[in-house]
Amino acid sequence: MADRPPAPAQQSLQLILARNLISTLSTAAFIVDPRGTVVFYNEAAGEFLGMRYEETGKMPLPEWRAAIEPVDDEGNPVPADELPITVALRERRPVHMTNRIRGRGSAAERIEMLALPLIGTEDQHEGAVGVFWLHLDAPE
Repeated sequence: MADRPPAPAQQSLQLILARNLISTLSTAAFIVDPRGTVVFYNEAAGEFLGMRYEETGKMPLPEWRAAIEPVDDEGNPVPADELPITVALRERRPVHMTNRIRGRGSAAERIEMLALPLIGTEDQHEGAVGVFWLHLDAPE
């Protein structure tokens, strides 16, 4: 039997459903595919970043990281491999973190971030969803 050429890449059902869900949330959220490309972010995330998904389209995770500039409480950059979304992708488990990020032109704000892996049928790894919101103790 001859080897078949790889099928054209298409979004999985889980990514489509996740996009439909986060597009209705008032909380900032984004989706990454298994390769770590941000394939969608919602309006709330766009407002925080100062750029809409319709303007940027898909974005490699390093570019996304540069846009949010995650830092710890001392102002040190959070290593890329320690970000919740990266851990959720790598270890296929939920991850929660409190740190600081800054949108375009804003001061670093203390946030809560949650990342959840997306697992499809037959335990297929489909990517991850990240959600972030201002920390409850953050000054207004």
